Amino acid sequence: MDAKEIEALLNPLIEQEGGELVDLQWRKEGPQWVLRLFLDKPNGITLDDCAYFSDRVGATLDDGDKIAKSYVLEVSSPGLDRVIKKDKDFARFAGKPVKLRLKLAENGQRRFSGVLKGLNEGMVSVQADKDLKAFARENIDELRLDDSAAVDFGED
Repeated sequence: MDAKEIEALLNPLIEQEGGELVDLQWRKEGPQWVLRLFLDKPNGITLDDCAYFSDRVGATLDDGDKIAKSYVLEVSSPGLDRVIKKDKDFARFAGKPVKLRLKLAENGQRRFSGVLKGLNEGMVSVQADKDLKAFARENIDELRLDDSAAVDFGED
């Protein structure tokens, strides 16, 4: 079973339980396979939520040995620097500071930061200082919220 098949199997379960599958990593690390799930909920995810989802996901995957090989299951929060991958995330986090890494450099540069403007016709727009830059979505290796940017605590 590959990552896309695992995601297709688990996404309905996670959504049914009020969660959101933000990211899934299925990779070999050293001698063992690791299935890492990053989950969120509308009001954030707690340690108890992670334990609950770990039990539910583990039971689902173990039922009928959906994954034939031995693996380690890790369930956690996406963190303050959550990855932005899904179409809805581009609208949800528009206006937020982000950092991104490209697969192929543009003008000798692979890393950029700025304010996410959105996704339109496969192009991701980021306001980087005074320049509005557009990056082809397929050339983005990773796009994350920038937790190191100044935090706006609103009015006093």
